[in-house]
Amino acid sequence: MPLIKSADAPTFQAPLMTAVGLAAPSRGSTENSVWRFTMHPGNPGHAHAVSREEIFVAVSGRARVTIDGETRDFCGGDALVVPAETVFSIAVPGDEPFEAVAILPVGAYAQAPGGDPVSPPWAQ
Repeated sequence: MPLIKSADAPTFQAPLMTAVGLAAPSRGSTENSVWRFTMHPGNPGHAHAVSREEIFVAVSGRARVTIDGETRDFCGGDALVVPAETVFSIAVPGDEPFEAVAILPVGAYAQAPGGDPVSPPWAQ
């Protein structure tokens, strides 16, 4: 049974962010990768696009999402659907952490404007 226990899920550290890998090919998933992440206060976010649609479900805290030049609050209980090839960023301007769950199809990659495609380790 591909049950990924929270205590056994790998944790990845990035600047001002912690990601916990849940479902991914290395953990038995064939179609979607799922991870829980915490963005730490002051995280300015970084503009990037993904090659496939990505869905975020905010669990707690408040962030600011910018997509297609429009910025809005993104708070616990909200869901965000980012279309493929759309540049967006999520920032945490306050002094509280922001936690969310992200879902991205297996094989998708992220790319900063002008940068090389990358596959985050928590999605592999």
